[in-house]
Amino acid sequence: MNDRAASADLDLAGRISAELDRAIRRYRKGIEYVSTKGPAVGLTPKDRIWRRGTANLYRYRPMSDEVYRVPVLLVMATTNRGYIFDLVPGQSLAEFLLRRGYDVYLLDWEAPRPEEKSLRLEDYTQVFIPEAIDRVMQDCGESEVSLIGYCMGGVLSTIYAATHVGGPLKNLICFTTPIDFANMGQFNTWADRRYFDVDRLVDTLGNVPAELIFTSFEMLRPATRAATQAQVWENMWNDEFVKSYRMFDKWASDTLPLAGEYFRQIVKELMWEGRLLRGDLELQGRRADIRNINVPLLHAVAEHDHIVPYDCARHLVAMAGSTDKEEVVLKGGHVSVVAGGNAVRRLWPKLDSWLGGRSL
Repeated sequence: MNDRAASADLDLAGRISAELDRAIRRYRKGIEYVSTKGPAVGLTPKDRIWRRGTANLYRYRPMSDEVYRVPVLLVMATTNRGYIFDLVPGQSLAEFLLRRGYDVYLLDWEAPRPEEKSLRLEDYTQVFIPEAIDRVMQDCGESEVSLIGYCMGGVLSTIYAATHVGGPLKNLICFTTPIDFANMGQFNTWADRRYFDVDRLVDTLGNVPAELIFTSFEMLRPATRAATQAQVWENMWNDEFVKSYRMFDKWASDTLPLAGEYFRQIVKELMWEGRLLRGDLELQGRRADIRNINVPLLHAVAEHDHIVPYDCARHLVAMAGSTDKEEVVLKGGHVSVVAGGNAVRRLWPKLDSWLGGRSL
């Protein structure tokens, strides 16, 4: 065998050895991945100060010696856990706001029990949120509160603001909040009133199972999970990549059931009849007309949001009666615009600069 052939054989052997080594490392990381829990989330210290039914109100412990006068209440959608606001240290909106000197509270939800299937929009916007705001004011001694609502949490916050004009609301901030439900893309196809019997679903099941909610989101982009899991396998030795994936996958999978009557109402009154967009949604004798909103308003929407497209969200700022209002369109998707590295660089600094002067 000549020297050139011998060198080629050694080179091939080296490549095979390197590939084998990578395969072994990937296998070991895979074993570690499936045999260990994901990263701990929601670690920023907080205390529960109030509870009613499915609603839990927490106050985060201060991290700054000087605190803005007006407290901030984070409002989560009822389908997901509130720790999207508090993933891990360094990627926690709650921690960011605390370090910037805000007094931060969180309104989080538990799964509705079978006997709570009758909960409606009225309960969330005319009972839970008002009582939570009252409790926040009692706790901190202030007479005004700023609301920050994410997705359907933004819808609940918007309805509260529209039905409590002249109340204690100081500022309204919404993230990726749907207003025109007729522009929710694939959701409208699935909920087409010609084929979707929402009454039969709710009357049969009571509360809408978490599996149905989770699957509906998954099927918006059915290939995404498989593609992402392939990426995870390719990057199995990249601890930061795997940690980030597991954080967001844990949150996305941690879906909550929806109270049956609440779901029926969303489908019929918001999706089919467009009452929030039209301004004729009636709740306990109060009309939820967005044009009634007159407090400072900031709405952050995502440029590549496949859940709440821009045409679905753009009406909030346009319709609000506020003279101080702003819409900001940020790069990213429905989740990455709020949490993760993209949010750290884009949304959070914008939120701080906008909210700071309006929290004195």
